[in-house]
Amino acid sequence: MPEQAEAEITVFLVDDHAIVRVGLAAYLETEPGIRVVGQASNGRRALDELAVMENQDGLPDVVLMDVLMPDMDGITATAEIKRRWPDVEVVAVTSFLEESKIRAALEAGAAGYLLKDADAEDVADAIRAAHRGEVHLDPAAAKALTASLRSPRPSAVASLTPREREVLILVAGGGTNRQIAAHLGVTERTARTHVSNILGKLGLASRTQAAMWAVREGLVTAGGTETAARGAGAGKAGGIGAGGARR
Repeated sequence: MPEQAEAEITVFLVDDHAIVRVGLAAYLETEPGIRVVGQASNGRRALDELAVMENQDGLPDVVLMDVLMPDMDGITATAEIKRRWPDVEVVAVTSFLEESKIRAALEAGAAGYLLKDADAEDVADAIRAAHRGEVHLDPAAAKALTASLRSPRPSAVASLTPREREVLILVAGGGTNRQIAAHLGVTERTARTHVSNILGKLGLASRTQAAMWAVREGLVTAGGTETAARGAGAGKAGGIGAGGARR
């Protein structure tokens, strides 16, 4: 019985430029073990063609997908292909080296990201890698993605207004809504609204979680969080323990 690696790989091409599809098809037909079984000029037509193939000759193993196309772009089409036919692998092929597009393609389910100026051998290598269940990135794409992952991301603290940051520090210090309202000179309802907004922006469910988050982000010391946890759990009406806050 022949090994899996020796099995023929069927490929479907998607690109809005006919000359690109023709060129790719001509080259791939010279590659042993690879056979082009269909083409489409945009993502929507690709989905239609794949649906027909599913009921006739069978789906391709790998789709070479252009990223920017009219009607339906390649990233949207990739996500839909992976949703409907999870076993079909997709390799994105594009002229654009933007970290956001690389990330979007991979998150949509692409098993590779190639630039259109890649060597023909690289295209074949990416197809074979995808068929093996591996991810193949153009070296320049890999470099761009790695650089973005190593760059510091904006903290969620930046999503908070100055007043919300102040309220969060008070919450982390163990302050109740009444105490926070008195400290800020606002109504208790306003203080409650601030706390609710903070929890919503940070995706948290409780005041204690907010206190722990404030410690992790360096807004307060661990001692301040311990006070917050006791205050939130016991509902004490004492003073605000924000001594550990760093303003």
